[in-house]
Amino acid sequence: MKLNKKSTWALSGFFLLAGGLGLGLIQPTEDPSHLYLPDDLEATLWAEAPMLYNPTNMDIDAKGRVWITEAVNYRDFKTNPEDRLSHASKGDRIMILEDRDGDGKAETSTVFVQDTLLTAPLGIAVIGNKVFVSCAPNLVVYTDEDGDDKPDRREVFLTGFGGFDHDHSLHSLVAGPDGRYYFNTGNAGPHTVTDKSGWTLRSGSLYYGGTPYSTSNQGNRKSDDGRVWVGGLALRINPDGTGLKVMGHNFRNSYEVCLDSYGNMWQNDNDDQVITCRVSFLPENGNAGYFSSDGTRYWQADRRPGQSMFDAHWHQEDPGVMPAGDNTGAGSPTGIVMYEGDELGAENRGTLLSCEAGRNVIFSYKPVSKGAGFELNRTDFIRSFPKASERYEWFETDTDTRKWFRPSDVAVGPDGAIYVADWYDPIVGGHAMQDKKGYGRIFRITPKGKKLRTPTLDLTTVSGLLNALKSPAVNVRMLGFEGLRSKGDAVADQVAALLTAPNPYHRARAIYLLAQLGPAGKKIVRSQLSSPEAAQRLTAFRALRAIEDPNNPDLSIYTILARDPDAANRREVSVALRDIPFEKSKPILNELISRFQGTDPWELEALGTAADGKTEAVYALVKETFDSKPTEWSAARANLTWRLHPSSAVDDLKIRASSANVSDTERRKALTALAFIPQKEAADAMLSLTNSTLPDVSTMALWWLDFRKTNDWSQVYDWEEVAEKSMTPAYKEMIELRKVVMNKTATDQERQQAALRMAQDPNGGNMLIEMKSQGQLSGSISNAVGETLFNNPDQNVRVLASQYFTRNGKALKVDFIARMSSVPAQGKTLFTTYCASCHTHGESGGDIGPDLTMIHKKFDKISLLDAIINPSASMVFGYEAYTFTTKKGESIFGFLLSDGPTIVVKDAGGQRHTLKADQVVKREKLPNSLMPDPTALGLDEQKLADISSYLLQF
Repeated sequence: MKLNKKSTWALSGFFLLAGGLGLGLIQPTEDPSHLYLPDDLEATLWAEAPMLYNPTNMDIDAKGRVWITEAVNYRDFKTNPEDRLSHASKGDRIMILEDRDGDGKAETSTVFVQDTLLTAPLGIAVIGNKVFVSCAPNLVVYTDEDGDDKPDRREVFLTGFGGFDHDHSLHSLVAGPDGRYYFNTGNAGPHTVTDKSGWTLRSGSLYYGGTPYSTSNQGNRKSDDGRVWVGGLALRINPDGTGLKVMGHNFRNSYEVCLDSYGNMWQNDNDDQVITCRVSFLPENGNAGYFSSDGTRYWQADRRPGQSMFDAHWHQEDPGVMPAGDNTGAGSPTGIVMYEGDELGAENRGTLLSCEAGRNVIFSYKPVSKGAGFELNRTDFIRSFPKASERYEWFETDTDTRKWFRPSDVAVGPDGAIYVADWYDPIVGGHAMQDKKGYGRIFRITPKGKKLRTPTLDLTTVSGLLNALKSPAVNVRMLGFEGLRSKGDAVADQVAALLTAPNPYHRARAIYLLAQLGPAGKKIVRSQLSSPEAAQRLTAFRALRAIEDPNNPDLSIYTILARDPDAANRREVSVALRDIPFEKSKPILNELISRFQGTDPWELEALGTAADGKTEAVYALVKETFDSKPTEWSAARANLTWRLHPSSAVDDLKIRASSANVSDTERRKALTALAFIPQKEAADAMLSLTNSTLPDVSTMALWWLDFRKTNDWSQVYDWEEVAEKSMTPAYKEMIELRKVVMNKTATDQERQQAALRMAQDPNGGNMLIEMKSQGQLSGSISNAVGETLFNNPDQNVRVLASQYFTRNGKALKVDFIARMSSVPAQGKTLFTTYCASCHTHGESGGDIGPDLTMIHKKFDKISLLDAIINPSASMVFGYEAYTFTTKKGESIFGFLLSDGPTIVVKDAGGQRHTLKADQVVKREKLPNSLMPDPTALGLDEQKLADISSYLLQF
């Protein structure tokens, strides 16, 4: 598609006051643009609005120019465009900013393109004359054929991604060291994407919403590889648009995936509560564990007794899930990059940088190999406060502009400087923003007293191409890679000279390139399989895999690395064996199993990946290698059995789970393994274990049976028949009273008396609400029972009553309550009385609504009061309310935990209801939160002031 061209505009001397955001503010005493960072580094304000607005992502080209995706039109459906800066009529823009005079600050800002196809794009990659822009449903590529900084062609490279104008959608693309492109998308599916060769990805989950455009989604969708991919995804594709492949899945909303030059993938991910964000190494085929493995259940549905929120959130005790990495706590993680240059000093080379927009900080890590994975120790690298707060308190968000530092992305320029894009807003998270002027800025991080310059690259010479390959800027390296690859064997020796480079990342890049320089280069790479450096052996294996025929892999290299003393290298062989048939891979699998020591979670998960599609055969090897009685299993045998959980292990697992000679931890693991075997034999074993004399076993077995009847074992027994047989006389009485209320031949008094009796009973109260929702209660009966329902002994009834019945109360004003004096100690008592049955705070409370332990890291006082008083205005993901009506005329209200052939709903009292999908005739998403109006609970202004002060000072 041909595009019209627009002119460049230059700006100087213009400063947009933060006061233009429309908030009363107090500037801190120091420079509001000041950032805190290591002593040997300094930050300068490189650019700010109006040179750019609302930056979501950036890339830096070979000339050192910064390319920005703007999201000025972000969520126009929620924020009135007339009240703020808007580009709604012309679409969002891609900007090019440049420091032409080398003074360390940008002087010019060019509109590369403004396109109606772009609404809040979240990613950009500049690779040569092509600019890849991520904007769901499309991954768009603009081509500047004549180098005038205006696109001449526009092509939709890929399409079909869910999440239009949604944070949880398509994110940025990056060139990998192997010459292929990597990118990711969030969980706002469904994603149905076909590459240029016709291969189709089909993925999804039960999550939808967040925008009016996201109206449906579902899990358990199979792609053309026959696999079920769910949630957010990491993907790889060839530059020609073929070879689409899932590299990892089951994220919530990982903002970016970045690669180091060894080919290791890194990511961060946010949560849907407040304390479970993570930064992780992502192994190939990794399942991060946000949803159930088929995408039909939220993590809350699968949370087991005694599990921490972090472990439950990422399914860390489930077989088939990768270790979650560093729990960074509360926040809103965004851009991520590995710094591999030398320009900031040797101490900063190899630093992983992860933006945390919620906490006004950029974390840093120096990943250290640990077994088959990595140890990640976090430090605060760049921040807007002298010390970043773990508590993430927003008490003065509206007055302290340091808290408006919202790093949306971090990138490295060809000059070796670090560039930070700042969204700049009083709030992030929950799809909210308060900035009405679109203010944004870019910081540049350099060594103190050292002037970094962008080198001039002569891409017509081999030396120039080698310099491009060595660039600290990720996508600039692709210019060198492609240029040198086109020359083949002729440059193999010159590229091989990098194998002794002092920078280890340069050595790794050379290995990847050499593998694609013909027979001479491939021979050199193969020799690296015996390098004394474990990382170079790993890179050589990956580089050779990148060029292999997947239908005829060279298993000799697999055999070499299967014997490697380094667990990470054996891990890589394991994940590479996933699609290789058992008969071909058996000797290699035997080698890998025999070398497993039993405790490394990364290696264990990789061996599980290797067994995919051949589990029983691989388990036979495990039994041969670690042969012993079930009660005497080694750690290797026990953990491999748990990870593989083949049906042939049912009897052994039952023996192990019921043995007093096995530790309670190992018994629990054996029970878990049984619970992940879908066959009836496993359910029978679990049923038998409910009679165990060991309390920990019988209790957990009962829990697993109650849980699995809603999903994997739903067809094993007739659970509905069991439930009907257990109907109590009290429930039968309520059914008879319901008939009286519905009987129009009865007198009004008889019907009201029957309704009042129902309103006092938990079952009767639920029936009345069901009748009210279907328009089956007259106004007089509704008025008669309303007050009684608000005193029903069942909390579920009391909560739902506020949806359909009125209670006298007064209007509550947030501003007024926020100014009131308060007593936190009194608030604690009030919280226990009114809130703790639904919400956890600290060590106690219910798990019906969101955990509020760390709510002080999410909201300031105004925002918290608004969420309490107007709970429907910004509902937490996973806590949207639904009503389901069955063929029998029953209605169930609550939170959707699992969707599919069996639907699981948790009502406001915490009880789970199981419905068969084919018995549901209507489902409706309720417009309001199940959280009752404060006045319906009897909370006045003073009580709300006390409760909010208690939550915020915790």
